[in-house]
Amino acid sequence: MYAKLTLRLEATLIEKAKVWAKKHNVSLSQAVAEFFAQLPEKDGQRAPSSLSPWTRRLVGMAAGKGKTPEDEEVRRDYIDSLEANQRF
Repeated sequence: MYAKLTLRLEATLIEKAKVWAKKHNVSLSQAVAEFFAQLPEKDGQRAPSSLSPWTRRLVGMAAGKGKTPEDEEVRRDYIDSLEANQRF
């Protein structure tokens, strides 16, 4: 079941997110949903260690930690993650 969520954010942050989403060919809803899906189920739990490097960086950025990854780093991490998921 889908439900609406309204977020109140600074206009500059929204514009930055829109530019990023367009560049990466995803909707803002998809980006937010992916982030929320990676949150721990209960307070005090760590996020799953199976997170891709990109998602771990995204979580860190949302918490105000670390630097924003460059596009090449994101691409490389994504490819590494895909390759790791292909191994049995």
